[in-house]
Amino acid sequence: MPTTFSNWMSWVGGVDLVACTAPGLPQPNVIVHVARLVQTPRGAAAAGMVLFQPDPAAAPLVMGFVSSDPDHVGAYFGPSIFADTPFAAAPVLAAQIEIEAGAGAVGATVRTGGHVLRTRLSGLGAATLVHRAPAAMTPFWQQGLECAATSAQLWFDGREIPLVLPPVGITGGPAAVHAPCGLYAR
Repeated sequence: MPTTFSNWMSWVGGVDLVACTAPGLPQPNVIVHVARLVQTPRGAAAAGMVLFQPDPAAAPLVMGFVSSDPDHVGAYFGPSIFADTPFAAAPVLAAQIEIEAGAGAVGATVRTGGHVLRTRLSGLGAATLVHRAPAAMTPFWQQGLECAATSAQLWFDGREIPLVLPPVGITGGPAAVHAPCGLYAR
């Protein structure tokens, strides 16, 4: 593990969902990966990333890094955390992000670009400590706590979208998790 890092971000209150809208898709076409508070060297705000591409052959309806502070926190993700990945050039979108946490379930509501994405993850397991090495789509060290969910739901503009959870999410762990706190560093 490197002993020095030039880029990092930490968070509290993370709600992470990676899914497919149909069985057999070659890659997930849904990502709602957000947190109540994300801290970077450029500031702190609610932030994350979203992708909703119900037709894998068409352009996404919503895609990009989202933040209540798009100019500082949102703009930090692509070049600083996701450099050298397809996400590096993703657009940055202003968003309102709300996180709900309750007994055995968490959810996120993201309002951006005239759309509303809402998630609910339930059947949360116990918190486990994660420590993951960099990988192709996640070129950063990851540490934190995760509570895997056994069930996930997504609503797009008020309509529930059927989901299929892949065995592994974009961060190398479960596809649906509550991430109470964590850190990415590279």
